[in-house]
Amino acid sequence: MSTKVCALSDLSVSTAKKVVVDGTPIAVVMDSAGDVHALGDTCTHGDISLSEGFVEDDTLECWAHGSKFELATGKPLTLPAYEPVPVFAVEIIDGDVYIGEKIS
Repeated sequence: MSTKVCALSDLSVSTAKKVVVDGTPIAVVMDSAGDVHALGDTCTHGDISLSEGFVEDDTLECWAHGSKFELATGKPLTLPAYEPVPVFAVEIIDGDVYIGEKIS
């Protein structure tokens, strides 16, 4: 089951938006190609909100220690993080963004 989290128009390219679904913080990101991604919002290196970080190309960078996570897979691309963040299914329905189950 998917949960509506925001309107597509609420997202800006290369900016993360924090939402909470069933108590889980999630960073919702629109990349430069217009694709929307949803990742766990907590950096696996520390208890830092990734939605406060930086979006560049296909990555989300933690503002505190610089770990970069791939938007599509949640995999860390740089240290100090070495554990991936979860990735959630995203649907766009009638101009709204819906977050579904964890896919990785």
